[in-house]
Amino acid sequence: MSEGAPLLHIVLFEPEKAGNVGNVARTCAVLGAELHLIRPFGFHLHDREFRRAVMDYLQGVTLHEHASWTAFQGALPPGARVFAFSTHATNLHTRAGFLRGDYLLFGPESRGLPAWLRDALPRVKLPQPGGGRSLNLSVAVGVAAFEAGRQIEGW
Repeated sequence: MSEGAPLLHIVLFEPEKAGNVGNVARTCAVLGAELHLIRPFGFHLHDREFRRAVMDYLQGVTLHEHASWTAFQGALPPGARVFAFSTHATNLHTRAGFLRGDYLLFGPESRGLPAWLRDALPRVKLPQPGGGRSLNLSVAVGVAAFEAGRQIEGW
């Protein structure tokens, strides 16, 4: 990807919770990442909870809405790298070797990415040494996006 490309693209596949998406948008604004939302959503973008979570940060975010996974794929530039974040992965996100303009894909809060999708892409995971359930979506995106930024920019 070229130097003019955004730091990252954060992709939410069928997100369900307005508050989580609002918080992810805030992370995107802070990092200079673009946000991609793949339908269907479990909320409306005009939902009060979404507006409360995103506050005025949405003004600083390039937001892309895609009607489906197929539509998203059709919008990808040649050579785009999409990393699926999944608890079913074996490779840690800290070893992914992220590059400027990479796409970080996360699944819906209640079920994660479907097998047909995550198995078709390079997969990475966040460490969960305590076991138990997965991190909240917006927390997972924040951890992943800042680590990707560190790898790219050397912070």
